[in-house]
Amino acid sequence: MRDDGGMIIAGLVLAAAAAAFHVFIFALESLKWTEPETRKIFGVASEADAVTMKQLAFNQGFYNLFLALTALLGVGLVILGAVTVGLTLVFAGTGMMLAAALVLILSDRSKARAAIMQGTLPLLAVVVTAIGVALN
Repeated sequence: MRDDGGMIIAGLVLAAAAAAFHVFIFALESLKWTEPETRKIFGVASEADAVTMKQLAFNQGFYNLFLALTALLGVGLVILGAVTVGLTLVFAGTGMMLAAALVLILSDRSKARAAIMQGTLPLLAVVVTAIGVALN
């Protein structure tokens, strides 16, 4: 059965949504880490604790940004017609996002909610895009 590209388009939308979420996490970790709202989201008890962790969070935020940019570059390249390279980057970006979510939950079961938030859109992007590729 041949798909008209609808599944791939849906996968790209999901990849872009996953990227947007990771850009949001970048902003929290790298730009707003010591703010009270951000500390509450990440369960950081005090501003002093946040200051101590700031450099690690800053670095981790950029990791999330780079994953997002990988997926977004892939989406853009597919739109521009460089389908093979674009899909490769989409799978690389969203696959690494998903892998990071798995590491989070496997290393600390109490982080299941965060892992689900971090990994659901990438999982859906990988599955839907893979189905779209298989049908084409």
